[in-house]
Amino acid sequence: MAEAADFQGSSPSPARRRLRRAGALIAGAPLLAGLLQLSAAPSAHAGGQDSARAASGSGTVSVSLDALTPSVPSDGDTLTVSGTVTNNGKQAVTGAHVGLRVGPELDTRSAIEEIARRAEFVPGADGPEVGGKYVQKFSRLGPGVAEHFSISVPVDKLNLGSDGVYEFSVSLSGQTSARPWEQVLGIQHTFLPWQPDEAGTKTKTTYLWPLVSTVHMTAETGAGEQQTRYFLNDDLAKDIAPGGRLAQMLSLGKELDVTWVIDPDLLASVDAMTRNYRIRTAGGDSVAGTHQAVAKQWLAELQQAVAGKEVVALPFADPDLASLAHNGTSVTGSLSQLKDATDVAAGTVETVLHVKPSTDFAWPVDGAVDPSIVKVATSAGADKVIARSDSLRETGSLTYTPNAARPIGGGTTAVVADARLSTAFEGDMTRAGDATLAVQRFLAQSLELDQQTDKQRSIVVAPQRMPSASQAQAMAQALTALQGGTWSQPQPLAAAAKAGPDPAATTRVPSRADYPSSLRKRELRRSAFASIARTQHKVDNFKVVLTDESRVVTPFGRAMNREMSASWRGRAGEARDFRDGVEAYLDDISEQVKLIDKSETKLSGRSATIPVTVQNNLVQGVHHLVLRLTSTNPTRLKIGGKAYDEQPVAVAGGHSQSVKFTTSANANGPVTVIAQLYTQDGQKYGDRITFDVKVTEITATVMLIIGGGVLLLVLAGFRMYTQRRRAAAREEAEAAQAEQGDDRPAGRDGAQRDGAGQDGADQHNGGEQDVPDQQSGPGTADATGEPADAGAARGATDGTEDVSADGKRLEEPENLQGSSDRLKKKSGTRHRADAPEQPSDPTPDTAAENADPSGTGEKVDR
Repeated sequence: MAEAADFQGSSPSPARRRLRRAGALIAGAPLLAGLLQLSAAPSAHAGGQDSARAASGSGTVSVSLDALTPSVPSDGDTLTVSGTVTNNGKQAVTGAHVGLRVGPELDTRSAIEEIARRAEFVPGADGPEVGGKYVQKFSRLGPGVAEHFSISVPVDKLNLGSDGVYEFSVSLSGQTSARPWEQVLGIQHTFLPWQPDEAGTKTKTTYLWPLVSTVHMTAETGAGEQQTRYFLNDDLAKDIAPGGRLAQMLSLGKELDVTWVIDPDLLASVDAMTRNYRIRTAGGDSVAGTHQAVAKQWLAELQQAVAGKEVVALPFADPDLASLAHNGTSVTGSLSQLKDATDVAAGTVETVLHVKPSTDFAWPVDGAVDPSIVKVATSAGADKVIARSDSLRETGSLTYTPNAARPIGGGTTAVVADARLSTAFEGDMTRAGDATLAVQRFLAQSLELDQQTDKQRSIVVAPQRMPSASQAQAMAQALTALQGGTWSQPQPLAAAAKAGPDPAATTRVPSRADYPSSLRKRELRRSAFASIARTQHKVDNFKVVLTDESRVVTPFGRAMNREMSASWRGRAGEARDFRDGVEAYLDDISEQVKLIDKSETKLSGRSATIPVTVQNNLVQGVHHLVLRLTSTNPTRLKIGGKAYDEQPVAVAGGHSQSVKFTTSANANGPVTVIAQLYTQDGQKYGDRITFDVKVTEITATVMLIIGGGVLLLVLAGFRMYTQRRRAAAREEAEAAQAEQGDDRPAGRDGAQRDGAGQDGADQHNGGEQDVPDQQSGPGTADATGEPADAGAARGATDGTEDVSADGKRLEEPENLQGSSDRLKKKSGTRHRADAPEQPSDPTPDTAAENADPSGTGEKVDR
């Protein structure tokens, strides 16, 4: 930024010029004396003086300024300086002492930076020692030995003049065996802000206090109603626990007048930890999280801290605007991701903290901007971009640092943070000496800025996004001193953005070529945004089939926001692993809705039904799916009368559904069939399955065989019927024969018996015509199976004769064989092929035949 004496043609105010000329004369006196001493020194000591000058910056003794209190002294104060001196040389230092030096007043901000970079002692420029009793002596300081010192001096002994910033140094002087004269062997430079009275015009200072973290939560959720969240690790619990980085940011920030700049993802992650959550382990398993109480405590303290304070919400997960502008805009849908991240930011903060945040500000990494970054930053609704003065540089004739806000076109306001103040605490602050130097440098820059002009200005300080715990402590120490000082007053960011722009302040946004190469090397690559777009496409394809899409859209939407986070800078491998994990998990749950594999299916006949099973292993139902079954050879096999057929599918959670398709075959042979799920808008869903359908057509030969089998069954039934009729006729004939054999001429009773027998025979025949009598031949059996000769023998034995009904003796039939033949013809019987035929043999019953199925080629009787 422009400042007094930093640009050609600039000059301080007249009053200050007079004061500084007087200061220059006073500061020049010791320098002149030193020069005279150097010129008067013996030639023998000429080399020693060169060595002394070299030793001043050689680091023979290192001086660490661990504490300087108060940081901004006032009239009547006692300044206490403490620290450590360490002999880094190989020789002992004798006659050593630590002294304090007050240098000249510094009248430009650039002069402050020069002094901060200088490590050597410059006689005269670094001022004389305060001397007297305000030193600490060491008789001997051996090699590698460190000694602590502490010196307290009343401020009025420092001879401070007008208000301003003074160089202040702590030096160690002594001698070594190689250089046996007193010399400055080590020095540490810092600054002493001196403004004992209230400044006539105070600078309005806005300090951003960022609560931003890395990505902690994955896309994975549990199956229950709460959808238990899964974390990459347990690092967030360490950060919010007492003593952790975020715990210190909170405890320090709540005591300061700052603008809270919060990443909503951090709030969402801590809020998830207040309930059941799980942590992924290195082996891929998970364990239950146990830090619910810590999370609740941190959120409760944060709610109290931000109550009534200004809160700015970044887009969800703090997306990398520069990476998106340089590498992501060519990937379809990338800007939509930024819009989604912005839309959910305010709601997340309101839900967790119960305050309404501002979402009007975009904050690119390190405040570095170019036209493409500004365009992307404002595309999601923000109209103010937090830039930094080392990016949006002043090029005019301004002699002072202008207001932070200035228009840059298109209705956009650039809020330009001061680079020197914003970067004051980026170094390693773990050593007390480094933190003290950073605090004094910050305060010196702030006071020097205020004294540049009598015009009141609004200044913004935007530190690094994720300060360490030690950096946060140093920041808080500096802010405490600043806000308790006499030249600055706090101001909200919104007020700084509304401050009237300085007419001479630059409004030109640097070109894309001016973007720092060191930042460009750490950006997310185009492949990262392509991966995000691929995941989004899969989510869009998946959500349309879900009955409760919020269970998927919300966690995966936020996970894709996290994939764009600025916290991935410099961690390309970890960022890639996170993106791959999100996509793999999405693939896994979307594959829970799938088609079950089928083996080869046989199709006998010209038409049949083929079932295909859809399985849903999700806890929620799916719908709006279409199952398409396609024949690869519709000439041979058609599905629903055409090449393919479709049917809608809806399956409840944890269930399966069998979808049936009607098929028709036109020819024999195998046909490959493809089953594929589609969404209702025609997008393929999941993997397809293929299986073969083996078609077997029914031919005329097969029909003849089936017809022949039916005919055999009919003939067999007819045969059984005729056999029964024949058996009945034989019994009737035998009954008649028995009646003839029992007839007696003189026996009336016999006639009655014969008549009764005949009546019985008639009844048995069921009204059929009488059957001619049969006479058994020798060796033949009657209906009972007894030989007919046996009946004749019984008749001869009892002395009876066969007589007719009128008492005449019966004549034997002339041709018994003929009667038997006629009876056989009437009954339609045949002799068995495997037995000799007898004149009186009855036809065997079918039960006597073989009951086994006919063999191949066996002749079937009809």
